[in-house]
Amino acid sequence: MDQEYAMNIIDTPGHVDFTVEVNRSLRVLDGLIFLFCAVSGVEPQSETNWRLADGYSVPRIGFVNKMDRSGADFFTVVKDVKDKLGSEAIPLQVPIGAEETFKGVVDLITGRAIVWNEDDMGMTFEEIEIPEDLVDVVAEWREKLLEAVAEYDDTLMEKYFEDPDSITEEEMRTAVRQAVLDAKFVPMMCGSAFKNKGVQAVLDAACAFLPSPLDIGSVTGTNPDTEKEEERQPSINEPFSALAFKIATDPFVGRLAFFRVYSGKLEAGSYILNNRTGKKERISRLFQMHSNKQNAIPFVEAGDIAAGVGFKDLRTGDTLTAEKSPLVFESMVFPDPVIGVAVEPKSQKDMDKLGIGLAKLAEEDPTFRVQYDQETNQTIISGMGELHLEIIVDRLRREFKVECNQGEPQVNYREALTRSVQHRERLKKQSGGAGLFADMEFELGPADQEFLDSDDFKNGKTKLQFVNKIVGGKIPKELMPSIVKGFNAMMGNGVLAGYSIDSMKVRVYDGSIHQVDSKPIAFELCAKEGFKVAAKQAGPQILEPIMKLEIISPEEYTGSVIGDLNRRRGLPKGQEVTASGAVKITADVPLSEMFGYVTDLRTITSGRANSTMTFSHYAPVPKGIAKEIMEKAAGTVNV
Repeated sequence: MDQEYAMNIIDTPGHVDFTVEVNRSLRVLDGLIFLFCAVSGVEPQSETNWRLADGYSVPRIGFVNKMDRSGADFFTVVKDVKDKLGSEAIPLQVPIGAEETFKGVVDLITGRAIVWNEDDMGMTFEEIEIPEDLVDVVAEWREKLLEAVAEYDDTLMEKYFEDPDSITEEEMRTAVRQAVLDAKFVPMMCGSAFKNKGVQAVLDAACAFLPSPLDIGSVTGTNPDTEKEEERQPSINEPFSALAFKIATDPFVGRLAFFRVYSGKLEAGSYILNNRTGKKERISRLFQMHSNKQNAIPFVEAGDIAAGVGFKDLRTGDTLTAEKSPLVFESMVFPDPVIGVAVEPKSQKDMDKLGIGLAKLAEEDPTFRVQYDQETNQTIISGMGELHLEIIVDRLRREFKVECNQGEPQVNYREALTRSVQHRERLKKQSGGAGLFADMEFELGPADQEFLDSDDFKNGKTKLQFVNKIVGGKIPKELMPSIVKGFNAMMGNGVLAGYSIDSMKVRVYDGSIHQVDSKPIAFELCAKEGFKVAAKQAGPQILEPIMKLEIISPEEYTGSVIGDLNRRRGLPKGQEVTASGAVKITADVPLSEMFGYVTDLRTITSGRANSTMTFSHYAPVPKGIAKEIMEKAAGTVNV
């Protein structure tokens, strides 16, 4: 490439406990280089992250890494991407060698074969003739590439049928780029990042095939004043607009807000409007961020990703705009935590430092929650997995100098209603002066599937399906928000063991009022009391998080591994032999049975197996275990 390109690169962890990092990065990036292991292929977290990328419609390139490892197989991974991710994966390269003999690639667009020089860690390369044993393989895959681009472009289709060799390199690149932008297929490349092999080629491919902000075009937001949609073009002549996608604490400059600029220009020291709070904030300094340092910059403009300091109240997902041009972009939706532990400082003098540290970490990470349990006087931290919480505790020690004691991990159960019931609740309180009166009849039960499929539910805007069927003004419309508020408040505290209810439906169809005593607070309290009675009759049950587990194990240990999964209430889903001869076992297993599993698996298989685990869904808990959970909750309350 002989042109210069400005690129913002964000590296995210692959581990499923840190899905939040992938999620918020995808929200602000225009293109994606998706890494696959040449040995493991498509792993469970690969599927999770791929679905996230699909949700944000991000064009992508696939890069098969670790080609120098034992068991590496580029074309098996390509097939994996097609079969498991439903993608039209098309190789742009054919590897020369594999495992310890991996030394170069053949570019299917140019027809050039290169090998990297070992003495400078792949920084330079030499062009060679295509090895004889690869001539047929290269011809086969080049034919498939030509066929794919020809299908996408009518002009190329004519050339393809007349004379495939007449299709030029430039025409192929243009067609590949357009197909990537339209998410029609995913170019696949390979290399070994550790040895710097193939890195330059994939960066060139990012410049050639992934979109720039100009390709993406305008972004749409809602004007909070008019409630109408407005567009912002990726131009410095437009009003400033940006999305804050990460908050971090830096030991030298303090709290940093990472943001993506979609339009306009912002100079250091300027004021911007935070559209969530409606207040202006001063961004005193701007930084271009690097992995191990930050460079102060005088301004940022459309297309840039930068970090700012000096703000008072910014959160992940806030839209920042010019003061006189308000706009709200679609924010981000993050999954709820599935696991929690109780923490306490080892010394009483660290109590304040613990609170400050946890507050800052919760501000940075939307999937990390902190709550104080009044019943047990414990601080409970919740996250996406054991590793997530281990790193939180480690950061408390390293960054905030707080040594913590941890309790046993606790599963974040949920409660659900399984049938609909009707109930009438009447509240009447009079003590001398003004009293409280509320009377309502309602139906309580599980939410309709149509509601569960709605964007409002999926995006976390509401978990309560509320239906107002009052006729004749028996309960005035202005009292309905109080009823909704009462039921919403009770969803955080189920009737079996105090766990939150994920969704429910309330239909209010009758009631009465007192001309003086029927105040909003009366109907809010009436809804709360009515819920306590009706929910117990609505078939409440406890749900537990089920994890999708994938284990790669030598064949001789398969029986022991599956036997252990059965003891953990696991449900094996399938087995298949991998290219390296090992067995891949997939299963659904309750999270409550999986604490310390990695250690147990190593013991069973003499350290030769490994596993990955991702959240799958919530499912009802068996009656015996549900009884134990309720007894434990009741015992906790009685302490």
